[in-house]
Amino acid sequence: MYKTIYVPVDNSDHSNTAVDIGVHFAKTFGSKIVGSHVYAAKMHDKRFKQMEAGLPEEYHDEKELDRQRQIHDSLITRGLQIITDSYLDYVDKKCAENNLPIERRSLEGRNWKVLAEDINTNAYDLVIMGALGVGAVKDSVIGSNTERVLRRVRNSDMLIIKQIQPMTGGRIVVAVDGSPYSFGGLMTGLALGKAFNMPVEAISAFDPYFHYAAFHSISGVLNEEAGKVFRFKEQEKLHEEIIDSGLAKIYQSHLDICRELAQAEQTDVKTTLLDGKAFEKIIQYVRKDIPALLIVGRIGVHSDEDMDIGSNTENLLRSAPCNILVSNRKHVPPIDTLAEYTIAWTEEALRRMEKIPVFARGVAKTAIHRYAIEKGHTIISNTVVDSAVGDLLPKGAMDAMHALGGSLDAAGIDREKMQADESVMKDLMGSTLSGMMTEVVEEKPKVSAGTQAYLDRMNQDYFVCDGCGYIGKGATPVKCPVCAAGGDRFKLVDKQLFEAAAHVEGVLETDLAYDDVPMQWTKDAKEGIRAVPAGFQRRRAKAKIEKTARKLGMTTITLEYAAPMIQEAASEDYTPIFANKGTGASTAAQATVAAATSGTNGATSMDENSQGNGHAAEPSPAAPYSWLPEAQSRLERAPEGFMRDCTRALIEKHADKLGVTVITAEVAHEGIEQAKDYMADAMKTGNLKDMIANLTGKGKS
Repeated sequence: MYKTIYVPVDNSDHSNTAVDIGVHFAKTFGSKIVGSHVYAAKMHDKRFKQMEAGLPEEYHDEKELDRQRQIHDSLITRGLQIITDSYLDYVDKKCAENNLPIERRSLEGRNWKVLAEDINTNAYDLVIMGALGVGAVKDSVIGSNTERVLRRVRNSDMLIIKQIQPMTGGRIVVAVDGSPYSFGGLMTGLALGKAFNMPVEAISAFDPYFHYAAFHSISGVLNEEAGKVFRFKEQEKLHEEIIDSGLAKIYQSHLDICRELAQAEQTDVKTTLLDGKAFEKIIQYVRKDIPALLIVGRIGVHSDEDMDIGSNTENLLRSAPCNILVSNRKHVPPIDTLAEYTIAWTEEALRRMEKIPVFARGVAKTAIHRYAIEKGHTIISNTVVDSAVGDLLPKGAMDAMHALGGSLDAAGIDREKMQADESVMKDLMGSTLSGMMTEVVEEKPKVSAGTQAYLDRMNQDYFVCDGCGYIGKGATPVKCPVCAAGGDRFKLVDKQLFEAAAHVEGVLETDLAYDDVPMQWTKDAKEGIRAVPAGFQRRRAKAKIEKTARKLGMTTITLEYAAPMIQEAASEDYTPIFANKGTGASTAAQATVAAATSGTNGATSMDENSQGNGHAAEPSPAAPYSWLPEAQSRLERAPEGFMRDCTRALIEKHADKLGVTVITAEVAHEGIEQAKDYMADAMKTGNLKDMIANLTGKGKS
């Protein structure tokens, strides 16, 4: 695999570990070790000449000055050569002990520049460098020479040593984003895993929350007219209906390809899909269980070829707590990286798709594909296209598209090229497009028709796939378009339970999102979000909470719903770099969130084996009720935690009233229906909070 392994040395701890790992690799792959050290004699000569003016007066004699220069040149040049030889002797000794071939390279010049030139000229297969050198101090993150060399190497894999322990165990984690470099890294990881008997994991991260936070920021700086032209509602709908789930499908397909590539190599990989800021989620993942090696591509799927290093790779290089291999190897899988659909189209449906302008055809087909898979269709006909488009777009948009299509046909525009002469363009702008733009920028009521239509659509049923988190709407999905799970894996979101929790938590405060959709936060949730440090952390946490709620068809944020996400954001280990970073978190809010996530509602938590009085707790009595699978499935529609406990208590209360101990699906359904009336009455009298506290056995908050 690696025929030549290049190891620059400087006698630092990380450098010596690099030598040991290089020898370990060379023994496994039969490689030749090339040890090198660069000394900067010319730099010392230049510095000595700058210091000559400060020499004592007796050295200012011209002959004496020449003599001193010759002595300095001899001592520095020879001295640095001796040091270099000593460094390389260590590599020589290690190779001799393991009967490995070695090449010594003693180089002179600017360290990073000479190293990069030597590596690129000789195209070594693997370069192993210490992350830090002899000049490292406590706060050093990455050595300047290491970073500069890595930015300039284009053909060799770069293994950066951040741990000084031997790399003889543990697992290999490969971050994949669909780029040839990341798939090249996967192939390298698979080869290393087989050679060293180390398990390999593939992870992929996508960020469905960025646009929500970004659009919210943009909406604050655009004037009213510009905001209307930007069409925030259409932007958000595009993301919610197509882009967010499309991203999940794309990145899941990358992981599916990783599995196929591994199977082709007679091995297997564990795959994990992460959602959030890519480098942040990857760092969190590897910090939980530090691997022996993290492999990333030098540049990612969105980089240009002339980019030196991708931003995610750069952040991981600095922050990852493990050794990191930056892949310069490319690999293009022999399978489609975007979709693996097994669906046929009728000729009529295909002809209909050809009427769509070429620049929009790909997005439209992807959206219809996803709809067909979710609803269980294997053949896409005109009827399926109608249903899919009707599900994705409001009627007004469809009418506008038909009008635009008619104008294009009348004008004789080739939709494959979308070119026309100036007169046709003027006609289109006058009769169709200008009318559409006028409609966009006209004054709208406080809650516009578009916003109301959006809110109305949120009243339909929402289903969550328990395999990957994909959200389906309307009829019960037949198959998940992301992870291919069956329809039985989808759970109905019971919104009434969230509404009940909102009443329990008190006053609602309304904020308008960037697209004018009113988002209601309970007082408890508003207080809870203050547990996250002020600034970008809190803004991003708020955006994630609102985004995930809207994907579930909700516009009301309760602490019960938001607490897990708040706690995750508040517990992230940020090292302050700027003076105001990581500040502004409310300790009271942190306590509130901790209570909500632990289910104590503010009560002091106790050890599960203690009653708080110094005596051991009595053993818990056996559960008096037996739940059948259908009833248990109905119960699991309620969110885990407080809401599910409350639902269970209400159903068991109804079972007790009936005098039964076996809870069937019918008993569960009747219990929930009666509980709704019970809650409605309790809300009218204002004692809902007491009622729920009594049911769940928890004190008032």
